[in-house]
Amino acid sequence: MTGHSHDCHGDHRDFSRAFAIGIALNVGIVALEFVFGLLGNSMALISDAGHNLSDVLGLVVGWAGAMMAKRSPSPRFTYGLKKATILAALINALFLLVAVGAIASEAVRRLIHPAPAEAKTMIWVAAVAIVVNVLTAMLFARGRRRDLNIRAAYTHMAADAAVSAAVVAAGFIILWTGQQWVDPVMSLAVAVVILWGSVGLMKESVGMSLMGVPRGIDVDQVEMTLASISGVESVHDLHVWPLSTTETALTAHLVFPDGSIDELLQYARVALHDRFGIEHCTLQIERDPQPDSNCG
Repeated sequence: MTGHSHDCHGDHRDFSRAFAIGIALNVGIVALEFVFGLLGNSMALISDAGHNLSDVLGLVVGWAGAMMAKRSPSPRFTYGLKKATILAALINALFLLVAVGAIASEAVRRLIHPAPAEAKTMIWVAAVAIVVNVLTAMLFARGRRRDLNIRAAYTHMAADAAVSAAVVAAGFIILWTGQQWVDPVMSLAVAVVILWGSVGLMKESVGMSLMGVPRGIDVDQVEMTLASISGVESVHDLHVWPLSTTETALTAHLVFPDGSIDELLQYARVALHDRFGIEHCTLQIERDPQPDSNCG
């Protein structure tokens, strides 16, 4: 006998407006930084524009993933396209790595072949970018703890704000000291910051793509919780995996010789949701202990 439960009270907030505003604001910043980076001969501004461009692409991918995840199940995709958000987070991580390589390469070239940068231009353009990036990050702040796709967008924007602050600092240092090497060195620092922030995103998105147990869920604790339910003698064939960046699924076999199956399923559903945030659970109830099996 099997029991299946859906919980429809998860965090499914619509961030479409946040994505649209974030994309529009960052397209403007990319154009501003690139143009004045060329006019002011600032590699730090140009590299920051490149990073912001990768973020625009990332926001587009994240938005597309969120929209695809809303599609209803079909005979071919029986869970819908929920995993599109995981794919979007993975693509975002790859965008970050590409940006790191491009920025670091150009910064090294500028160190070998230095060129004067217009410090005042660097300062005011990067200051505008800080404001835009902070505002954009705030649009995604409320959803970052639960949704990896939203966290990717938030992380990009928050990192951009820090990067733009570094560009402002480089401008002031050049203005005070005249040391032009500060510009490409700050670009290398930008690359390090981006790389550091992208490692965790890459690991988690790859793990989710491979159906790994979502972060924050301890399978041993899940098994103990199910086994502690009154009347349950044992638990086996327990599997936990992500359906999307916000939804988790579980299947398990419970040996339950006597008692009300309806009460068992209701109690298990509430316990799994409240303790672990697992919203989709399928439980097979076995009245008699049977040998462990990977089928069923």
